[in-house]
Amino acid sequence: MSKEKHHRDWMLRRCCGSIAACILTLAVLVGFIVLVIYLALRPSKPSFYLQDVQLHSIDLSDPALSLNLQVTIASRNPNDRVGVYYKTLDVFTTYRDEPVTVPVAMPAIYQGHKDVSVWSPVMSGESVPVAQYVAYAMKQDIAAGYVLLHVKVDGQVKWKVGSWVSGGYHLFVNCPALLAASGNNIGGAFAMSATAGGSVGGNGTVSLKFTHPADCTVDV
Repeated sequence: MSKEKHHRDWMLRRCCGSIAACILTLAVLVGFIVLVIYLALRPSKPSFYLQDVQLHSIDLSDPALSLNLQVTIASRNPNDRVGVYYKTLDVFTTYRDEPVTVPVAMPAIYQGHKDVSVWSPVMSGESVPVAQYVAYAMKQDIAAGYVLLHVKVDGQVKWKVGSWVSGGYHLFVNCPALLAASGNNIGGAFAMSATAGGSVGGNGTVSLKFTHPADCTVDV
């Protein structure tokens, strides 16, 4: 009786081992097929462009920095057969690598083959603490008639091939936004209030404009 039980246990273990081997082989095969499809299609990372920047105010009249602006960012999916899911997208602005606005969440979307998407988020920073040299550098730039900001996007994307959707990939976008003086006309795309310690160049307000659309660097 014990011999028959031992034989049944051995057969059960052998059967379970065969099933596990089949499942593992199937999983490896599916993974290999997905990898072959992925490598064959070679999804290219999306392109991003900064189309416009409209700054309503920049205030350096206290030790901190306050500003309010709206940007227009476009992205294009260059792939013929691969769709892009933008799962999370947070946009913010920096000056000399210092964040000067609070991150704003942009709507998550699906971008089809060769599609173009556009976002126009409004960003603001109220009394944002910055290093003293950063505030000084911005005052100097304003006096010189130009300011270089960077609009950045931090998020996650997924690739879609047919009905298959990949895991998440980290997306980081960096867009330079150069603003330059446009004479003495107030309004324009940029209007700045007086900086700390008095007015800029003897004027209470300085007018700056976004110079031209800019290509963004994209890391995925």
